[in-house]
Amino acid sequence: MKKHLFGLITLLFLAWGATAKAGDDKEKEVKIKTSAICEMCKERIERNLAFEKGIKESNLDLKDKVITVRYNPKKTDVNKIKANISKTGYDADEVMADEKGYAKLPSCCKKSGLGHK
Repeated sequence: MKKHLFGLITLLFLAWGATAKAGDDKEKEVKIKTSAICEMCKERIERNLAFEKGIKESNLDLKDKVITVRYNPKKTDVNKIKANISKTGYDADEVMADEKGYAKLPSCCKKSGLGHK
């Protein structure tokens, strides 16, 4: 009987430890203002973010030009997410679009008159 009770208590502690550890992996969410213009921009940004390690989901609201990203903070962070958007050719909050990425965008997706050459 003592062995069974000890085994049950051990199992409960292990289960509790696994639950506590799982809480450390909580997803985070960030909203980032972009320079996206159209549906093609939306598809391009969301597709490229999908390849970023740790990104769970992204959704760009074209009306507000804000992308909401859910991510695992143990695998990526806000700076990496912004860098991904920038390399894709778009502004990400204070991070300006990467010139090489911007140059690859179709003309309909480019901002007009904002110093990208």
